[in-house]
Amino acid sequence: RWIARRRVSDLHHEFFKAEHTTRYLENYLDSHCHAGRSLRSRIKLGFSVESVAKRGDQWLVIGNKAQYRTPKIIVANGLFSSANIPKFIGDDTFKAPIIHQEEFGQSSVLTSPELHKVTVIGGGKSAADMVYACVKAGKSVKWVIQASGTGPGFLLSPEGKGPYKNAFELGSTRVAGTLSPSFIGPDTWWRQFLFGSNPGLKVVNAVWSGADKETREGAQFDSRPNALPGFANLKPHAPLFWQNGSGGLLNRADFWDTIAPNVQVHLGDITHLQAKHVCLESGTEISTDVLLCGTGWKPTSFEFFSVDDLVRLGLPHKVEDEPPEITKPWDQMVQQADREVLDRFPILAEPPKHHHKASHTTPYRLYNGIAPLNDNTIAFLGYFNVGNFFKGAECQAIWATAYLDGNLQLPSIDSRQLTIARHIAWRKRRYLSNGELVHQLVQTWPCARPCWSAR
Repeated sequence: RWIARRRVSDLHHEFFKAEHTTRYLENYLDSHCHAGRSLRSRIKLGFSVESVAKRGDQWLVIGNKAQYRTPKIIVANGLFSSANIPKFIGDDTFKAPIIHQEEFGQSSVLTSPELHKVTVIGGGKSAADMVYACVKAGKSVKWVIQASGTGPGFLLSPEGKGPYKNAFELGSTRVAGTLSPSFIGPDTWWRQFLFGSNPGLKVVNAVWSGADKETREGAQFDSRPNALPGFANLKPHAPLFWQNGSGGLLNRADFWDTIAPNVQVHLGDITHLQAKHVCLESGTEISTDVLLCGTGWKPTSFEFFSVDDLVRLGLPHKVEDEPPEITKPWDQMVQQADREVLDRFPILAEPPKHHHKASHTTPYRLYNGIAPLNDNTIAFLGYFNVGNFFKGAECQAIWATAYLDGNLQLPSIDSRQLTIARHIAWRKRRYLSNGELVHQLVQTWPCARPCWSAR
């Protein structure tokens, strides 16, 4: 069943607190039973997968507690699976705790009187949430954002427009989806008008630049009263359209009013740490009792697969691990696909100057972001980044179930390869570094619609 509507105090533009989602998922595990067993009883907690390999017509899963054999398998350990904790020179003599966002909620940062001076690093939503929470807890907070990275992320208003209660409702409409240059979805006359004509491009630019301007003006980076020095350092570096950095929705109405007069923001790279001090390239030394890392997550490495299986299944692997006879055809297909992308979406030909984070692995080569080209007994779910993840996950689950049951008639391998190549090329053009590093990236959940289709 659906999550019941919460009391008004737990709602912000119809978004509700995360605890309600957690409770819903807990109840779901107990209330959904199949063959006399609940979903909860089928979960093996504390099970560390050490290897997954195909043995004949069976998959062998070896873990720290048991082994399993199965004819079909779904891998769903997430696009990002381990904390990205930077390694700093001098961290062994820092004499203060270094805490990643993953552990922040269980830490004593907000309650300990000994941890009064807090330094937060990172430019995304998790860093912003920790900064806000620390200020509200009465801490003295400094916020450091790497100058050589993608810069601060966009923190967007959650407000909806017109009949839509919030930004997700609006952004999850098909009309909103058409305003992004995307191969995911039909090539309709409307999309051709938007991206193939000067009047259409004016509409697209007006919508995106308007949202960009509204976000920046709402924050008043250069003119907010009582703002501490450095508040303007929170201005995103690239336009909203390109989404080259991280970001999220503002789920606190007083976020900017809280941050501006209470937090000093530094835009600079950390050179080293020393006894309870964070030292920046500019020479600034920040005295601190704790360092909080809002630095995100490392991409999943699939260490439980052999290198040969990574290559065979189309999963990210080191470029040097791939034989030239595999690399060359893919490179040629992606180059051809890139020309198709630019021919259909000329707007992507000239991105703004931006920080480029190079990828050192091959991209995902999964059809529909789910299926390998040469093995129909395994599926990969959740390796995409989308605004409405619940709907995206549901679409993927339905498609993968039909796929593994043999109820889909798929196109030829050549056709699927071209589809994959087109999406690789499009993602790099559309989302710049994010599209290269976070390979399964789409913008709004209706864009995931091909998951319903066998085409």
